[in-house]
Parts: sequence; C-alpha cells; structure tokens
Amino acid sequence: MHKIIVAGAGKIGSLISTLLLDSGDYQVTLLDTDFSGHDVRRLQESAVLHKVIVDVSDEKSLDAFLRDNPHDVIVSSLPFYCNPAVARCAKKFNLHYFDLTEDTEVTAAVKKIAEGASTAFVPQCGLAPGFIGIAAHHLMKKFSALDTVKMRVGALPVNSNNALRYALTWSTDGLINEYGNLCVAIVDGDLMWVRPLEGLEAVELDGVQYEAFNTSGGLGSLAELYQGKVRTMNYRTLRYPGHCEKIHFLMNDLRLNEDRSALKTILERAVPKTYQDVVLVYVSVSGYVDGVFMEDNLVYKVYPKDIAGQRWSAIQVTTAAAICAMVDLTLNGNGQKKGFIYQENTKLEDFLANRFGQYYANSIS
Repeated sequence: MHKIIVAGAGKIGSLISTLLLDSGDYQVTLLDTDFSGHDVRRLQESAVLHKVIVDVSDEKSLDAFLRDNPHDVIVSSLPFYCNPAVARCAKKFNLHYFDLTEDTEVTAAVKKIAEGASTAFVPQCGLAPGFIGIAAHHLMKKFSALDTVKMRVGALPVNSNNALRYALTWSTDGLINEYGNLCVAIVDGDLMWVRPLEGLEAVELDGVQYEAFNTSGGLGSLAELYQGKVRTMNYRTLRYPGHCEKIHFLMNDLRLNEDRSALKTILERAVPKTYQDVVLVYVSVSGYVDGVFMEDNLVYKVYPKDIAGQRWSAIQVTTAAAICAMVDLTLNGNGQKKGFIYQENTKLEDFLANRFGQYYANSIS
C-alpha cells in the first residue's frame, strides 16, 4: 500500500483524499494549516485518514515533516506558486510528485527539479491542463498530418444570474492567473505567446451558446511536444456570452491585473460560489488522413456526482479524478516511473478504463 501525502485540504484536496481512501489501496495523510473549511469538514472521520497540521506553503516546515514521516508519494493541491518548494522536498526525500498547476513557469521549474530524480515528477494533472491534453493527444495520433487543434474547457454554473454570468467554482488565484498571464499557442507552426482574453469566438455545444477566449496554462506541454508538427494549436476557456468583455474591463481597463489582490477581494465579495456546476470539455482536431482533409472531435459534459456519500461539484470531480488517475496509472502501470513525465502521453483508453478516470468515461456526449 502506497503512503501518500495530499498537500492542501481545500476543495480539490478533500476529494483527492476521499477518492484515494475509498479505493482501499492508499494510506493518506492530509496536510494543511487549517481543517475548518467546508469541504474538509465533509470528510468522514476515519482511522485511516491522517490529518496533520503543517504549513505546507513553507518549505522548511514540509521538509521537517518529511524528515520524520517517510512517505512514497506527494500530491499537491496547493496554489500554483507553492509547487516548486513541494517539488524540491519530493526530490530530496525520494517521493513521487504530482500537481495541478496551470502555470507555465512553475511547470518549467518542476521540470528542472526533476532532472536526475529517481522518482516520477508529473505536473499539470488536473482538468486543463491535464485531461484535455490526453484527449487532444488521442485525437491527434489519428492523423498523418496535422492542421489545427482546438482545446476548449469551461467550468460554469448550471444557472447564472449575475452580470458576469459566472460563479466561483475553484481557486480564485488560479482563475486570475489564467485571465492575466500570457498564453502559449502555436501559430503558423511556431510557438508563440498570445495575450489572454483575446481570440474571442462563439461556440455552440448541444444547442447552447458559449464564448471562448485565450487563457493561460490549459495547453500544458502539448505545444512543446508538437511545435513544428501542427499549423495551429490553441487553448481557450468556455464561458457564457458577455463574460469576457466584463473581465476585460476589470483587468485591463481598470488595470486590476496590476493589483491582483484587490481583484481577488472584489471577485470573492461579489461573485458567489456554487456546487451546482457543469464542466464542458471540447477538442477538435483537423488534418489529413490518407490524403483526405478530415476533422474529428470529442465532447465531454460532467455534472456534480455523489462520491462516498457526499455530493461533489463537477469541477471537483473532474480535477480530483484526473490527478488520482495519473497517480494510479503512474505507480501501478508499466510505464516511466522516474524523472519528468508528460501526462499528455497517457493513452486515453487507459485513462478512461482507470477506476478514477471512469468519472470521465461516463460523460461522453
């Protein structure tokens, strides 16, 4: 049985712990400074769940804990900026490392730390980046020559009644990071940086109108893997129509991208949280098959689900299930188990067949 640390007891960390414990194959230690949050309070008291107060955002505190408490694996569900420190500790104490980061600089730092490691380092294992990259890679392998790859993901309230037509379904820090940072894309075969909140387009899925626009991080490492092999590749976030214009006003016209702490305060004061959400995943790939110009696509739609006697939101389910599947496949599969691992290389059929990945398998449109 693997001894696994889950760092961070928030929305996602709580469900990661639940999924791993419920499988019966992992001994879980949940680390955080505070266990009073709504989601962690929903975890059933169990003798096999170890909750330990540790400041996991502080590298020295995490180092001291690991020195006295050997484990095999650490899963970070912390804000993206905490992950390089967690990765350094993982390498020092020979732990397999997994995270959810959407930040390209953090991923580059983790890749550097993973050099020469005797354990696996697998960043960007959530929804986007994460599952969206696995799905896109699956479609891309069907083509003899690639032209365009479009990756679109949205985590949205089922019903919206505010000006932004949005609700806070996950980390506000991560949301602002995606809206405010430059985005990687492939344009005319070259790797480029493009501006967030641009590239606005209309998208219709199952008869519902959405908009999509550039956001940072969702492309993961696919652009690096396919530079020079595809004409166009981009990632855009799905929202209800009108959202992008208002976010652009807040971040650019009011210049709140330069004061992200103030923007976070505004969003968390004015935009409600919800557990009544839907996650949309749309991938479209065009190119040539046997000399014929073709297109193929995948659409997934995930709603909240009951797990271990509790109701969990769609964004919790898709994010936690994705990283748990990657942990399971990496530790128990026959593939690479040391150094930096591109999670996009995971076979979609293996992911969907996994006991955690099955939460996606039942959601294909």
